Amino acid sequence: MRSAKKEVLRLLNVFIQRSGPPEAEPRAVAQGFIPPVLDPILGDYQRNIAGARDPEVLLLFTTVVEKLKSHVVDDVPRIMESTFECTLQMITVNFEDFPEHRIRFYEFLRAINQHCFPALFNIPAAHQKLVIDAVVWAMKHTERNIADTGLEILHELLLNVGRTPDIAQGFYQQYLLALIQDVFAVLTDRLHKSGFRMHSTLLRHMFHLVQMNQVTVPLFDPSTTPGGQSNPVFLRNHISNLLITSFPNVTKTQVESFVDGMFNLKMDLPTFKTHLRDFLIQLKEFSAEDNSGLYSEEQEMAARQRDEAAQAQRSAVPGILKPSEIDNDL
Repeated sequence: MRSAKKEVLRLLNVFIQRSGPPEAEPRAVAQGFIPPVLDPILGDYQRNIAGARDPEVLLLFTTVVEKLKSHVVDDVPRIMESTFECTLQMITVNFEDFPEHRIRFYEFLRAINQHCFPALFNIPAAHQKLVIDAVVWAMKHTERNIADTGLEILHELLLNVGRTPDIAQGFYQQYLLALIQDVFAVLTDRLHKSGFRMHSTLLRHMFHLVQMNQVTVPLFDPSTTPGGQSNPVFLRNHISNLLITSFPNVTKTQVESFVDGMFNLKMDLPTFKTHLRDFLIQLKEFSAEDNSGLYSEEQEMAARQRDEAAQAQRSAVPGILKPSEIDNDL
């Protein structure tokens, strides 16, 4: 029975993947085909015990969202209600169990974020918080591909929120400060050096949002904060205190200089990365470590440039390249 279900799910997945005009317009598939299959598939997935839930269900609905896009935006809350919380309970017990469900879950979440973003804010507030918690949990995962996916989802989510004024300020007020702290947590975790490029991208984006006064709601509790407090001043003080408390080996002057740089709008991303990297290397936790992971992007670029130069040099000598190495499009 289990194998039969898997085959049916795979068949449905192939059908959705191959559907398209003129025979199967996305709207027609979304309206005529999707509703009848939702109840049996989602009901079975939600009722089953953890070990009997098929990751193919998550793969199927990832394909549905990627292929049918806005035509299924109204169905996404229903799909999430039946799959999201029960899957999250499975994959967050530890970092090892249900690896395929974990990968499929984040592929599904990323597809929603990219193609049906409004649906993420048409679900109950408690489920919205679950979405953010799931992304943060992925960022902190020790498996690199899951951590990288979490960082990329968060970046795409922040960009989408910024393009949607009617939800942006509420989102910032509820989540922005906590997200800044969570990104700082993985940035200063030696197990997550490989994510340094995205850590830098995210922090620069969030700090510059605040500095450019694009966050108009208070990030602090006005009832416990002195009058006239602004978000940039509050965030500057909050992050400074957080760093001084967490890393007693750095001086107040070092922290103030670092935090000043975080708010510097003139810093492009490469300069911002250098600023972050210089601070990390000052920390006791990083000072005795191999920090080559913090330079991985630059090392990969240098390797590509060396390879391209070597290829160009070989191409200049007739007869050296094998036929399979010659790009016929050039």
